[in-house]
Amino acid sequence: MKINILRAIIMIFLLGTFYIIFGFSNQNGEESGNLSGKIAKITLEILPIENNKQNLKRAEAVIRKIAHFSIYTLVGFLLMSFVSTYHVKEKKRIGTCLFIGIFYAISDEIHQKFVPGRSCKITDVMLDTMGVLLGILMLLTILEIHKKIKTKINRQNVAKSSI
Repeated sequence: MKINILRAIIMIFLLGTFYIIFGFSNQNGEESGNLSGKIAKITLEILPIENNKQNLKRAEAVIRKIAHFSIYTLVGFLLMSFVSTYHVKEKKRIGTCLFIGIFYAISDEIHQKFVPGRSCKITDVMLDTMGVLLGILMLLTILEIHKKIKTKINRQNVAKSSI
């Protein structure tokens, strides 16, 4: 019962993340540019970088790439969290998560091609894929650390009970 609740919660977060990605991709070029521009201006005000047109344009590009990478890192993390609730071999879990993440990244870029002022970029799919992979690796690392801590605690409890 608890595992089904966990799966439902993870799936809600994953679908919410997909919804957010879809919403950003559905913005026309002007809306998307305005949002990136606002974030870039705030960033340049905070950082000790001259706030000029050239730096603003660079900051916008970097912010867009960071946004792609970070939201798809979350996708990879959530996908791997969900798939890890099932008893499936690790290679198959990783492959499944990568496939779904890449599939969604491609479909997202295709979607953008039909939005006025937006384009479809293979470099964004590659960046999204790297984000998914990082999310998967982050969860695998957390699970491995958890496993080691649990093993250590169990050993300590066995040692205490044998005294």
